[in-house]
Amino acid sequence: MFVFERLTAQQSVDRQRSAAAALTAAGCGPGDRVAIVAHNHPDVLSLAIGALRVGVVPVMVNPDLLPTEQTVILADCEPRVVVYGDSLEAFLDEADVSAWTGSLADGPLARPMHYTSGTTGRPKGVWSGVLEPEAAAALLLEERELWGFHSGDLNLVCSPLYHSAPLRFGTGTLMAGGSVVVLRKFTPEAARSAIRTHMITSAFMAPAHLQRIFDLPMDEQPSFESFRLLAHAGAPCPVALKQRAIEAFPPGSVWEFYGSTEGQFTACSTDDWLTHPGSVGRARPGRVMEVDAETGVLWCRTPSYARFEYWNDSVKTASAWRGEAFSVFDLGRVDDDGFVYLDGRRDDLLITGGVNVYPLEVEIALSAMSGVAEVAVFGVDDEHWGSRVCAVIVRDPSGGARARTISEHTVMEFAGTVLAPYKRPKQVAFVDEIPKTPTGKVRRSTLARDLGLDLV
Repeated sequence: MFVFERLTAQQSVDRQRSAAAALTAAGCGPGDRVAIVAHNHPDVLSLAIGALRVGVVPVMVNPDLLPTEQTVILADCEPRVVVYGDSLEAFLDEADVSAWTGSLADGPLARPMHYTSGTTGRPKGVWSGVLEPEAAAALLLEERELWGFHSGDLNLVCSPLYHSAPLRFGTGTLMAGGSVVVLRKFTPEAARSAIRTHMITSAFMAPAHLQRIFDLPMDEQPSFESFRLLAHAGAPCPVALKQRAIEAFPPGSVWEFYGSTEGQFTACSTDDWLTHPGSVGRARPGRVMEVDAETGVLWCRTPSYARFEYWNDSVKTASAWRGEAFSVFDLGRVDDDGFVYLDGRRDDLLITGGVNVYPLEVEIALSAMSGVAEVAVFGVDDEHWGSRVCAVIVRDPSGGARARTISEHTVMEFAGTVLAPYKRPKQVAFVDEIPKTPTGKVRRSTLARDLGLDLV
């Protein structure tokens, strides 16, 4: 099994044609969906791009979700074709390209569809539909001009391709004629080896990736001299880590951006961050960042080609949009020069290793455990992962012996049967009562402190 593998633009185009031929033979047309349930592999990129270039929308599904969790997403998005990791290469290898009479568009005709859990705990698909050629070209050009993708680029894919950011950077590089090096799974050693072997020029990383690379012994860390771009996002970046990255990478190469599955908001160069510390930059081209004066919620006015809706959820879609602006309900401010500062993520969202975890989803799952009366899930700061998922549980007083025997170990075992690994609590505490606000809500941001828990 490969640790990392290089894919050139021409190699990918050949595989994209195979993808288009296979999807067409399977009856897929513009607007249809193909679900891709696979770990990182170069063919994931080629299948996704090939689908997009004939108007078929790839639905990127996390293969580490439990079968029951995957079933919910697959039932919702109604794909015409589902491609799993163990059949990915065969799906492309067996395509009859010679019988395919179609052609690949100049660029993607849609945005991939990703699912975000949202504060309700129910996954929601972010859907942009099939774009008109002019809109599709504008979307591709915006990314290329912002990040400078070109034919000499060699992009390192560190994160899972079922996330939007690594897929966007990999796609942008290949569509500009560059190459990618795909890590099957991120480890600091694998990233170091890929950087040393291939002289990587660009990468997207979550802060957790940077931290783990910098945690390697000094004599084992790679040189970053070949980089022209290191983009990071996915979680707040500690100041000390940001400063270390700026020192380690070539001058001006470290960029931060602020975005979500729904859309992209800002970009922040090294110089802008140094002169406006704590900022996540200014609005991307064609966008305007605004703050609701009453609530402090950030809203983004966006170009028509970057619009979206929540799949099969008109109510949620309506609540996310206000005219030409949408919000994911983060809190922040915008200064007189247009620089955006985040005051807090959505109240109950945890970001662990750059991955979103919504406490309500975890609470619902753990509440099904026999002997549990009440559960609250929250995050504790973690220098490696940004936030660590923790839970407090009130045992059911009427649960008898079963409730009395519930322990951290048994909770962990149960979580392993109902939740993907990244959603499972890493620490569990037991309390007699979970404190609530006068309106009956749990204040997760202060829960550990309110209960006097020493979770470090």
